Amino acid sequence: MSFTAVFLNKDGDQFSAQLKRLEDNALESNPLAEGEVVVRIEHSGINYKDGLTIANRSPVVRAWPMVAGVDGAGTVEYSSSTKWKEGDRVVVTGWGLGETHWGCLAQRARLKADWLVALPGSFSTSAAMSVGTAGLTAMLSCLAVRNEGVTPASGDVLVTGASGGVGSVAVSILSSWGYRVVAATGKLNEAEYLHSLGAAEILDRASLTAPGKPLQKERWAAVVDSVGSHTLANACAQTRYGGVVTACGLAQGMDFPASVAPFILRGVKLVGIDSVMCPMERRTSAWNALASDFDARKLDALTTVIGLGDVFSIAEHILAGQVRGRTVVDVNRLP
Repeated sequence: MSFTAVFLNKDGDQFSAQLKRLEDNALESNPLAEGEVVVRIEHSGINYKDGLTIANRSPVVRAWPMVAGVDGAGTVEYSSSTKWKEGDRVVVTGWGLGETHWGCLAQRARLKADWLVALPGSFSTSAAMSVGTAGLTAMLSCLAVRNEGVTPASGDVLVTGASGGVGSVAVSILSSWGYRVVAATGKLNEAEYLHSLGAAEILDRASLTAPGKPLQKERWAAVVDSVGSHTLANACAQTRYGGVVTACGLAQGMDFPASVAPFILRGVKLVGIDSVMCPMERRTSAWNALASDFDARKLDALTTVIGLGDVFSIAEHILAGQVRGRTVVDVNRLP
């Protein structure tokens, strides 16, 4: 038997990304595909990191050749672990998939048992990938805001990169929890979409992207940021006394051109959010919270479904900031 995968290879300066048919035994013989569980992938997703790897824009991949895809959802075909059995429905995100271990933009994947989460009963595999790494990251960010004591009565919450995958889900979650959400975006034509997710106000991201003063007018009780660089620095400078800022992305840049002023003069807390190596207990809690608190009816507005062969063109659009919400990949839809 064989399966199709998004296969990346690099030899010196020569890079290739293609759909490739692989024999099933490739999952057994390749050390980059080690694991106790073989999953028949039904749906995957394409994230910003996937875009970087598929377009060869950043040295994300650290072992070659690589099967792309940091997210996957499907059904267990084989397990040598007592944690999982044939027929179990599972979801996986992070753990170095598509970087150091063969990922899930493929019809099959061999994965470590400790990486898998039982698919919440309310989610189909497609819906789970509408959530994916972006939604998991968003929920971890939102939980951090709430766990730090910020309540809806505390004031407005800013979500940057609001029309992207993390931002879209964060807007929806926070608004469903009763927060007044201000959505910052460079796509002002997406205002109707963001209002439909629950945003009370739309902010032009241009007001945040340029260098700003170390301390600015206090505006935000909390911030969920997926952009980094000057946007994150300005968000911190505008956060109210005792507020919290979560940081999970670097769409504008990895730099943080800020001062310590918001932290030592206003007691602002900066909380880093990592979904890649997130401990399983917190990861499972976040998935359960998504299943219970995220309005699944909004998934249609968040999601575009493409076939496996479409990932090469969509990668460029994601890196150019031209994709709204989440992109789900039906790995069985082939050219």
